[in-house]
Amino acid sequence: MSRPTPIPTPTEQPFYDACQRGELLLQHCDHCEHVVFYPRTHCDACQGDALSWLPASGEGTIATYTVVRRGVSADFPAPYIIALIDLAEGPRMMSQIIDADPETVSSGLSVTVDFESWSDSIRLPVFRLL
Repeated sequence: MSRPTPIPTPTEQPFYDACQRGELLLQHCDHCEHVVFYPRTHCDACQGDALSWLPASGEGTIATYTVVRRGVSADFPAPYIIALIDLAEGPRMMSQIIDADPETVSSGLSVTVDFESWSDSIRLPVFRLL
């Protein structure tokens, strides 16, 4: 199994373009100010269709995580840590925790965003412990 590479839709393209530049952008509803993630055409709180892309702080907290100790292929060397991150702006994002000993990770720890090349054209957000 090789790494699946995202093929961004027009709705998602601003998110991936920002990641390529090393920025984390989130959509904000112009009607109710709700912060939206994953990229959508309408606000998931009020269904408004006016969404703006704004920079995120990149800070978050580990809500929960798992340690994968057996990779599915050479493209996914184990062990690695997959976590649900509660972003400071409100949304929850699934991502990888990098450069951390799995034995030192726990729910509630603070993290900050970084970016990792996934392919020649895609960089994805990953997180590091603070």
